[in-house]
Amino acid sequence: MINPFINTDAAPDELPAEDFSIPGRDLLIVAQFLAPTDAHLARGFLVASGIPAVVADANHAQAYELIAPAMGGVRVLAPEEYIEEARRLLASREQGDFALDDDQDVGPSQE
Repeated sequence: MINPFINTDAAPDELPAEDFSIPGRDLLIVAQFLAPTDAHLARGFLVASGIPAVVADANHAQAYELIAPAMGGVRVLAPEEYIEEARRLLASREQGDFALDDDQDVGPSQE
């Protein structure tokens, strides 16, 4: 099934925001994942970075995992004014820019 909201002829970073628009809504698709957990992690990362984001279709994908690829996966949505920053942050996260070293001091133990 072809996702009608995405122009599949271009790479994701080359697509203008209007190619990710959802008719009648002010939220746009930032990213799509097959696993609901990955979408929730991306949403949490965006929210922690100050970008209001929501996850859509997670319950449907969890209830029937085999349909997730056909419906385009689980979507992470954000308001249009945050789209570019959200995509940039997720790309940086994917490249490992936010990864911690194994010996990184993250503060005192909470024990």
